[in-house]
Amino acid sequence: MQDSKPGEDYVAGNGLLDRRLFLRAGVGASAGLLCAHAVGQEREPWTRHPGAPMADSGAPAKHTAHIKRLGISSQAGTTGTGVSRTPLEHLDGIITPSRLHFERHHSGIPDIDPARHRLYITGLVKRPLSFSLESLLRYPAVSRIQFLECSGNSGGMLAPEPRDASCGELHGLVSASEWGGVPLSVLLEEAGVSKNASWVVADGADAAMMSRSVPLRKIMDDAIVALYQNGEPLRPGNGYPMRLFLPGWEGNMCVKWLRNVQVTAAPAMTKDETSRYSDLADNGRATLFSYPMGVKSLITSPSPGLAMGPAGIYQVKGLAWSGSGRIRRVEVSADGGKSWADAALDDSVLPMNLTRFRSAWHWNGEPAVILSRATDEHGEVQPTREQVLAGRASNSFYHYNGIQAWAIDRQGWVRNVYA
Repeated sequence: MQDSKPGEDYVAGNGLLDRRLFLRAGVGASAGLLCAHAVGQEREPWTRHPGAPMADSGAPAKHTAHIKRLGISSQAGTTGTGVSRTPLEHLDGIITPSRLHFERHHSGIPDIDPARHRLYITGLVKRPLSFSLESLLRYPAVSRIQFLECSGNSGGMLAPEPRDASCGELHGLVSASEWGGVPLSVLLEEAGVSKNASWVVADGADAAMMSRSVPLRKIMDDAIVALYQNGEPLRPGNGYPMRLFLPGWEGNMCVKWLRNVQVTAAPAMTKDETSRYSDLADNGRATLFSYPMGVKSLITSPSPGLAMGPAGIYQVKGLAWSGSGRIRRVEVSADGGKSWADAALDDSVLPMNLTRFRSAWHWNGEPAVILSRATDEHGEVQPTREQVLAGRASNSFYHYNGIQAWAIDRQGWVRNVYA
């Protein structure tokens, strides 16, 4: 294959390059994507003596101590009611390290004794049952890599003026893990669901006893009682010893510290599905039970806090996801949405999971506005901010999935803008 020059690979305005450029032979030499320097070899100080001893668990490198949860905030008068966000701009791949997975708590993290905790199945069933953690470990298990997103994620984008914040601070209430556990349908089949059952009401063992109603069809389709996250038992902040996990659906419904699954004929209309987590329209009507999270994407690099260097070729990378299935396409724009180019998707495009996309950009050093736009396998296209706001009440907060724009100035600084 002959080398190609960047000018021959432009596919959209302001220097966006062909997505296939990453896969071509000689890409480093022909397009300048690599920044190698010819140097002589010398022995560094850390190669001259034995390293640290082994430990019973691994810890991050001291040089990455700045990579931690962001925007930790609690409601006034509390220490455990609030959120902490994933630093999306500092991560790569599609799995979020457990220590950096976002958290949302309604009354702190309970200290549960797993030997005393029980999961109860009650209501419209032939045989009410209870399960210990030990007994659940004997049931057939499944594992899936899928995302979890708080329905309040990106709510800051509803502010009248763009917030001066990082990618993680604005959008870090989304993470992805390998979730392992027991299909809830298996447990319900053992209990014997009555014919007039249509819903379940799940509640947790925290002090708030947070509860949500879930359609029975979703429970029987792909819901699991999650016991593991990224290969290890759930951490307390994410529901130890067990949580409900509903692939693709809003995070609040994936009840942590799962305690009771009551089978019912109708939703319970709990406070967490009426006064909260509902969508108010500008005509005063509210939409309840907004289930799958909408198709969404964002560029994680470049992004605020990650200043660019001199003009040249950069990798634009980000994440896309949809609560309805797989991501089919991601487009990137470097001219504020005037023109678009397809980004390259990493190999692991899984249903209801984060998908990593990448694009090559020849930045000329001039001010620019970069955006991404995702399309899922059902043809749903990520909306603009204006489309998301149309018909919303001014105080409607949840389920924002509008296109994110980052502005880059001549110095390479990046900031949040509305475009």
